[in-house]
Amino acid sequence: MTTGDAISLFLKDEAATIRFGEDLALALKAGDCLALSGDLGAGKSSLARAILRAMADDEGLEVPSPTFTLVQSYDLRIPVSHFDLYRLGDPAELTELGFDEALQNGICLVEWPEMAVSELPETRISLRLEHEGAGRRVTITAPEKTAARIHRVLDIRSFLAGAGYGEAKRRFLIGDASLRAYESVYPKKGERKILMDWPPLPDGPPVLDGKPYPKVAHLAENAYPFVAIANALRERGFATPEIYKVDYNSGILLIEDLGSEGVLDDDGRPIAERYRQSVACLAHLHSMQIPQDIPVSSMHTHHVPDFDRTAMKMEVRLVLDWHIAWKRGTAPSDAEREEYLAIWDHLIDELQSAETNLLLRDFHSPNIIWREHENGIRKVGIIDFQDSMIGPTAYDLASIVQDARVTIEPDLFRQLMDDYLTLRRAQGGFDEAGFMKAWAIMSAQRNCKLAGLWVRLLQRDGKPGYLKHMPRTLSYLNVAFEHEALAPLRDWCARAGIGQSES
Repeated sequence: MTTGDAISLFLKDEAATIRFGEDLALALKAGDCLALSGDLGAGKSSLARAILRAMADDEGLEVPSPTFTLVQSYDLRIPVSHFDLYRLGDPAELTELGFDEALQNGICLVEWPEMAVSELPETRISLRLEHEGAGRRVTITAPEKTAARIHRVLDIRSFLAGAGYGEAKRRFLIGDASLRAYESVYPKKGERKILMDWPPLPDGPPVLDGKPYPKVAHLAENAYPFVAIANALRERGFATPEIYKVDYNSGILLIEDLGSEGVLDDDGRPIAERYRQSVACLAHLHSMQIPQDIPVSSMHTHHVPDFDRTAMKMEVRLVLDWHIAWKRGTAPSDAEREEYLAIWDHLIDELQSAETNLLLRDFHSPNIIWREHENGIRKVGIIDFQDSMIGPTAYDLASIVQDARVTIEPDLFRQLMDDYLTLRRAQGGFDEAGFMKAWAIMSAQRNCKLAGLWVRLLQRDGKPGYLKHMPRTLSYLNVAFEHEALAPLRDWCARAGIGQSES
């Protein structure tokens, strides 16, 4: 196998060994084989136990030694099988123990790998523990990409040490549809913090005018936009996370924990009061003008990008590039593409007089924290806004009242729309007719994007779970079609076979 440079660490005591095991658990993914070598008493079992308890987020998890059973399996966030091969009679017996199946579905921790080294994958992570003074020396070799994951979790530990939390406990929190991941950080004293892991990535393939998708669609590519928007909103009374420490070059942020309560009930249905408060929060945001240039530091000012024609059309192209062929089995013709994009040019022209302000881009249930103990707009915690742009405010209202991942029933939809419009009328100077036209256009724009995105996630990224949102997305699109301004797009979609709910 092609390996990166060996990673060597000194673990001064048992606590350091446990902490390293917990960190290592954050680097492991399904398909990883971690081969633990070392003499008796070197700490292999202690390390395996720390990894398992971290994966389970249960410090009291019973982890019996598999010395006699040879394998012990755990149904955790990622399934883990713990092998002890000390008593293995023949390397070929590893197959009988279900090793290949366990590795296909999860992670394998293997003590005494020397007993069946010929049967272990070449892509394994080899970790050796040796006594060194009062502590232990751990040496790791792994394929280059896997080693990079391990280096990353160690870099994050160093970052935390620099923030004064070098001994804090870390646990996996969530990974989102992007390449960001989040950890819970538990200091020895004080409240939980959130660690945002946002590694810089090389540019993807060009999609338009030689530019990759994030640059065309104005997606945030580093932490500056997140910090800028968080600070700007918090200064104006909104509940966004305080930023405790940030490494812009590495893409590591330590931020405030706004809580873990959401706006959905235990069955995943919208809680009306919480959605209504969220809409009220949005109406308040739209009553104030957020500057387009926001200082982040003495060296950097973030310019909030415009939700311009290029970005809007890039997103609605997802219907052409992914949805149509999936739906009907044939790609759109050149004439269909040309007509569709011409319709969108006209709709975007219709937005020229629309109210514009900061739009958060994804103001819906996954990105809203409910804070029962707070008052007013601070009840609504806002956590995902790094892709914010300046554009038609109606976009964010469409995001929440047509939540992409939750069905908003017609009665609640009407209530939320009425709440928002009532609040905006009370502010004065509100062009309701113009806003409603913009709302229909932005609803259609967002749902056309999503109708293509769900298919792309399925076919390109191997993530079929998002397809369950398709019927809802198309039903939302049909609501947008009720506005007279959308008649050309409605007719085009009907001819193309888009707009009818699919199961």
